[in-house]
Amino acid sequence: MFWNARHTEIAWLAALLLGWSACAQPDDTGNIDRSAAPELVPAPPVLKRLTTEQYTNSIAELFGPEVVIARSMEPNKSIEGLDAVGASVASISSWGVEQFELIGFDIAEQVMTDPDLYEWFLTCEPESSVDSACAREAIEVLGLHTWRRPLTVEEIDDFTDIADNSAAVLDDFHQGFEFVIASMLQSPHFLYMVEMGEEDENGRRYTNWEMASRLSYLLWNTTPDTDLLEAAESGRLTQDAFLADEVARMLEDPRAQQGVRNFFSDFLGLSGLDDLSKDTQVFPFWTPDVSASAKEQTLQGIEHLVFGKDGDYRNFFTTRKTFLNRRLATLYQVPAPGLEGFSEAMLPRTGGRRGFLGQISFLALNSHSVSSSVTLRGLFIREVLLCETIPPPPAGVDTSIPEPSATARTMRERVEKHLEDPACASCHTLTDLVGLGLENFDGIGMWRDTEAEVRIDPSGDLDGHFFDDAWALSKAVSQHPNLPSCLTETLFQYAQGRPVSGGEQDTVNWHDEGFQQSGYRLLFLLRDLALSPAFRRLGEPSP
Repeated sequence: MFWNARHTEIAWLAALLLGWSACAQPDDTGNIDRSAAPELVPAPPVLKRLTTEQYTNSIAELFGPEVVIARSMEPNKSIEGLDAVGASVASISSWGVEQFELIGFDIAEQVMTDPDLYEWFLTCEPESSVDSACAREAIEVLGLHTWRRPLTVEEIDDFTDIADNSAAVLDDFHQGFEFVIASMLQSPHFLYMVEMGEEDENGRRYTNWEMASRLSYLLWNTTPDTDLLEAAESGRLTQDAFLADEVARMLEDPRAQQGVRNFFSDFLGLSGLDDLSKDTQVFPFWTPDVSASAKEQTLQGIEHLVFGKDGDYRNFFTTRKTFLNRRLATLYQVPAPGLEGFSEAMLPRTGGRRGFLGQISFLALNSHSVSSSVTLRGLFIREVLLCETIPPPPAGVDTSIPEPSATARTMRERVEKHLEDPACASCHTLTDLVGLGLENFDGIGMWRDTEAEVRIDPSGDLDGHFFDDAWALSKAVSQHPNLPSCLTETLFQYAQGRPVSGGEQDTVNWHDEGFQQSGYRLLFLLRDLALSPAFRRLGEPSP
């Protein structure tokens, strides 16, 4: 049973529910009319915890990249294949609370012992170890940026008391202020995106301060900058025309590359490369630096496609252009494009490898520690790239592919034997006949022509589209109608931090239509989502 988000029967409305009217969005393919969105039933807000990446990026944005986070923190939780969605249900364990406390004090000590790190918020010179006026002034500035909203008078009073009492005991203003920083960083107001919204004449919308955080963590994956906070303070982020200008500014900022890299890392599960292990007796070329390099290759390719070319997302699966360092070039058996670091390279037409499906990041992640896996690779294509649902196996059924034998030496022969069992064939036909197209790549993604001294047959079938090899499979995936609509739905969920609600499906389809009209350009889709009524409006908070 496949899911497909494309519905050609969408009835476009002439007027928008809740009074939202987006400006037409000019682009180099011509004007695409986005002035009419379908009816929306906004979902209730969710409380989202910052992911480990967002926490790290936010600390670097606030205090500088030289601040070191040397301790582990509460791990991300993945739902619907996304850490960004898992953030809406992620709690903090007692161990996590202790870690955030220790991390907060580590950061505070680094900051308050280096004037270059604290001078942006501590602009006054304390007259003594206890200086309430100076502390209060610094707390207002620091609190605004750390909690992404102005502090209330009561909150400022509480933090001033912490600063004064700590400074009095320690007889040092700066050491006392460390307790203020540590307290702010442990607070739910920093660790979570608190979004309750406000009433307006059309229902309920996110506040200007909430919009600043939503935009920043969507487009940059970090905390809002000063310009964004000033826009929130002026009330401009709930004004259509200004919001469009602000989103354009943010997408032109270098931090947008960080945001896109994080989305694709989350979407493609690239964090799994951080601790991926392989049996080095089977794969002697596998080392931790290969894993890190493979991740960077994929992300640099995404950056080039999105920001270098503003290109068609589907080309991610068919391009021969990539970015390699010397280590990867050796594994790909091509000349190294540069002496140091990553350089642009063009894979040969005769090499059998192109696009994301030919990259070590995908191939090694979706393999076993000692072998390739047609099932894992096919399942990834089906579920992650095409958003199809493969049902779980029946209880008590052995779903493992038979071990090699005299009558089934190759993976293809073993799969054919496996598919003779009707209980297995219903699902494995969908995954394995796709994964077989990638059998020329071993468990770490290196090319091979034979298996068990038998020439590999990489032909297969993707929904009636028969292919001869991995090169043709990449084209079949790029042309699959579910591919762009799956990206639209996944990015929508990533932006909202939760699964699509029933009242939002028509809006998702509307965004998919715009994505298609734009030539499947991710920058257009990001802008479209940021200006979407679904991104700006919410339902009543759950009791």
